[in-house]
Amino acid sequence: MSLIKSYDLIVVGTGSAMNIAEAMTRDDPHLKVAVVDKDEPGGICLTRGCIPSKLLLYPAEMVRTIERASEFGIDVRLGKTDFLKVMDRMRTLTGSEIKMIKEGLSNTENVDFYPVAAEFIAPYKLKVGNDIITSKMILLCAGSKPLIPPIKGLDKVGYLTSDTLLKITRLPESIAVIGGGFIAAEYGHFFSAMGSKVTIIGRAPLFLPDEEPEVSALAKRELQKHMTIITSHEVQEADKAPGGKKKLIAVDRATGKKIEVTADEILVAAGRASNADTLHPEKGGITTDKNGWIIVNEYLETSEPNVWALGDANGKYPFKHKANYESSIVYYNAVLKRNVKADYHAVPHAIFTYPEIASVGLKEKEAIEKYGEENVLVGFQRYQDTAKGEAMNVKDYFVKVIVENETMKILGAHIIGPSASVLIQEIINLMYTPEQSAFPIIRGMHIHPALSEVVERAFGSLMPPEHYHHTIEEHYQPPLK
Repeated sequence: MSLIKSYDLIVVGTGSAMNIAEAMTRDDPHLKVAVVDKDEPGGICLTRGCIPSKLLLYPAEMVRTIERASEFGIDVRLGKTDFLKVMDRMRTLTGSEIKMIKEGLSNTENVDFYPVAAEFIAPYKLKVGNDIITSKMILLCAGSKPLIPPIKGLDKVGYLTSDTLLKITRLPESIAVIGGGFIAAEYGHFFSAMGSKVTIIGRAPLFLPDEEPEVSALAKRELQKHMTIITSHEVQEADKAPGGKKKLIAVDRATGKKIEVTADEILVAAGRASNADTLHPEKGGITTDKNGWIIVNEYLETSEPNVWALGDANGKYPFKHKANYESSIVYYNAVLKRNVKADYHAVPHAIFTYPEIASVGLKEKEAIEKYGEENVLVGFQRYQDTAKGEAMNVKDYFVKVIVENETMKILGAHIIGPSASVLIQEIINLMYTPEQSAFPIIRGMHIHPALSEVVERAFGSLMPPEHYHHTIEEHYQPPLK
């Protein structure tokens, strides 16, 4: 029978929960900590998420930028892309970080690293490999996994996910992507820039359905210059096709008409699913929702006192920056006993396609539903109507901002165009001030002619929603739909 090892803290997962463990061990170097992770250490962001994907997407951005060089009188010929070199660079850089974390965990005094799966056998008690460990404080940061829809024949023909594609060494000549969200968009952009023929099949009526409709429409129009994007179609079946290819059969959700898409490879990018089932949370007294995500209260505590869940594990916003934010909330509550509530009013995100997309806060429809149309103003500015945007020769990209009429409180912002993830940051920062006011942007001096003027001018052109839609119709012919 295994001996039970007692710890001051157990951490399941080596993502953002490690921020808390590191802070606690700095406060008390004698603290005894168990860290458990069945995957490579570093969390999803480093091992198979945002870091490796951005290492791939930057070369894709360079390809698209070079393709536009002739617009500026520069005669550049884009030669062959070295797919293996791009992939090897990504694996080398992430691999060195993973190795460093692994060595740190294995050689830190008073920290025991268990590179195995963890599962509850009782409240506050976990089985890890052949050992049983227990603690009065447990942090659950077990991440998530690719969601695989129940498609007939999919397992038989084989497929890639955002996890497994990082291991490939050969560029597929063609690839069919199941899903129309940000993972599908980013990897569709990457593979098309590398030279693959890409077809994206999404079940929602809109491509990138979580974005503003006009952002979604413009993104689809621009990305379709390099790939095929099919919306409102449900993939029902996968099968083998002649020549070693793979075939997907999808049905139009409105008409019932079927289509076939044939490709060398299939990428499933239909979202993320909970990893909590591997923990057997029910044995630990941990409650989950119908989709398996761990339920937490507004302080991020689970149904068991002093057991906390953060990051992807609780199913709230699958972003690394959100997980890092939650790690600070858990530290305040679990360690400092401050009772700080998690606040998600301004969780930003970016999609690193070409064009780039960034968003924070409410969409226009949500703002109107919450505040009433008469209390909402919308600001709009196109990149091309600023000096820097004109210099960059960008067309139709824009900044959209949403504020409360009387207070000028910023409710949301949505940007599509170059450096969207950077431009939106001054808006995000103001949304974390007590007043959340737009006045610092309106009154602040912006460098001319810098791209940041497009944000300033969006806030300087506030109008009722009805007028905004007239403006959009005037600027975009055919309309963005």
